[in-house]
Amino acid sequence: MAVARACHVLERTLAARLAPLDLKPAQLDVLMNLHRHPGMSQHDLARKLLVGRSSVTMLLPQLETRGLLRREGDEKDKRILRLSLTDAGETLLTKALRVHTALIELAMSQSTPQECDLIGEQMRRIADVLKDG
Repeated sequence: MAVARACHVLERTLAARLAPLDLKPAQLDVLMNLHRHPGMSQHDLARKLLVGRSSVTMLLPQLETRGLLRREGDEKDKRILRLSLTDAGETLLTKALRVHTALIELAMSQSTPQECDLIGEQMRRIADVLKDG
């Protein structure tokens, strides 16, 4: 329960700290993934975010309208849309990552580096066990 509670508080705090940027955590996930994997398809993005394609389909128009991303047809398969960040998207992502990093640093500030490593390893194990189940 403590892990679930901490996760909930972290998510709620992240949402509050991203609000001045007019950004939600789910939108930040989209921006981060497109930064790491420019040109990915909507289908691949949904898989990376562990959500259905309909969820991604609902998020993208908001970000596209704000000029943060662009969708372009695939040259080889016209049914596929490739996603990439605009310069404005990269700029907003940089600001949002500062907020995200500061929150993680605050959350982990009461732990030693060794404890942080142990917590990280345990969280990776938990994620691995739960991702397939």
